[in-house]
Amino acid sequence: MRELDRMAVQAAVDEQKLDYFIEQSQSFILKCASHFTHRYITKSDDEWSLALIAFTQAIKTYDLSKGSFYNFAELVIQRRLTDYYRTQSKYTAEIAVNPEVFDTDMHDDDNLSVSTAILDQVYKMTNYSIKDEIDAANQAFSHYGFSFFDLADCSPKAEKTKSACAKAAAYLLKNPLLVNELYSSKLLPIKIIEKNAKVPRKILERHRKYIIAAVEILSGEYPCLADYMQFIRKELNK
Repeated sequence: MRELDRMAVQAAVDEQKLDYFIEQSQSFILKCASHFTHRYITKSDDEWSLALIAFTQAIKTYDLSKGSFYNFAELVIQRRLTDYYRTQSKYTAEIAVNPEVFDTDMHDDDNLSVSTAILDQVYKMTNYSIKDEIDAANQAFSHYGFSFFDLADCSPKAEKTKSACAKAAAYLLKNPLLVNELYSSKLLPIKIIEKNAKVPRKILERHRKYIIAAVEILSGEYPCLADYMQFIRKELNK
């Protein structure tokens, strides 16, 4: 990670390295802006321009003694956007943000780490269907105490874990009474899944948000998002 920090220091005094570093950090900048505003920001939004200016400012004012550059840059972006919303009289409440950089595979479209795969698509296209679905899903997830953005951190990476999560989600989807109970209680029935689907409790607890999100998407009206979950559909068809 310190290598990235050194790259930031070098970018501050080298225009060519600055351009390259900014280009390589575009997804991070968009992610910071999206987390702060709680909606999906694209390069056509004012927030993108503001975040980009703030990121460049962070490069110019950063030194290694300030710790992680990305952490520092995130704070600068948040301050810039906070000032913007206050100026626009849109800043109505404190927005708590503590995001992690999306570290999932950008090409693993079958993984419900839709967080990254879809973000990439949304940023490159004007796909309002996906944007609308993401907003609706984010609203649904909020009742469980998490957001769409949280999925990157709780999405399974290993094939064995992905398979276990798919098995858990499929078990719920095949049992409408349990799905209704999930909707009502907003709690994942871990003991029942562990006993009947034979999925280890540790996996269920660690990937609770992921499984809930999968059930919400596949049992709701989210055709675009559902396309990113073919591996769970395969489990459903077994």
